[in-house]
Amino acid sequence: MEIRNEDIKKRVNIREIYRYLGYGAKLPDSSVDAMIREVLEDLVNVIQPRNLYKIYTCSTSGTIVVLKGANRTLAFESRNLASNLAQCRQVILIAATLGIGADKLLQKYEILNMTKATLTQACGAACIEAYCNILQEQICEEASSDGQRFYLRPRFSPGYGDLPLEYQKVIFEELECTKRIGLTLTDSLLMYPTKSVSALIGLTSNPQSCHIGKCRDCENLTCEFREPAE
Repeated sequence: MEIRNEDIKKRVNIREIYRYLGYGAKLPDSSVDAMIREVLEDLVNVIQPRNLYKIYTCSTSGTIVVLKGANRTLAFESRNLASNLAQCRQVILIAATLGIGADKLLQKYEILNMTKATLTQACGAACIEAYCNILQEQICEEASSDGQRFYLRPRFSPGYGDLPLEYQKVIFEELECTKRIGLTLTDSLLMYPTKSVSALIGLTSNPQSCHIGKCRDCENLTCEFREPAE
């Protein structure tokens, strides 16, 4: 699914960049804000976003999540993931990356300007978040096109909660990430290019607002998936 760089830029939440930089609820001064926007523009001009995804039927039992596809069945063991997907009959397995351009820009700034290097990290995090949000919304819309309306559960990635990082290997093998979009795993199971995401996303027919960017507005303060307070 192709998404334009300009659409990603429009979707970036500038306050998320501030948050990644440690400003919390505060705002940076005008000079820092101008530099953030300059770096964001530089980044958007060099990224080459790519993605892969498949949709599976889903069942959960205790701590086990089973995904059944056309040619293969996958199993994940995680209490947190099973809880996240408990109401879902379908799950999206997804991998997305901004491409090598983001890393090259970061490397350039690490030599020339460490302040801009720090800003590039934050802008990159916001861009991959925006990209994934657009992507999963479009996938959800397509899945709902046959008259059945679906809603999204929060993205759940290996290494989050009690889902072991080892499951990165399962996702990469299933989606053929390296072969198809050049996304690789290091020996420590980190992704390269670095501004990349792999995740499971539940599709549920139960209307809910518990999905993209809603944690800070949600009244469920005891939710185990809630983002930490500022």
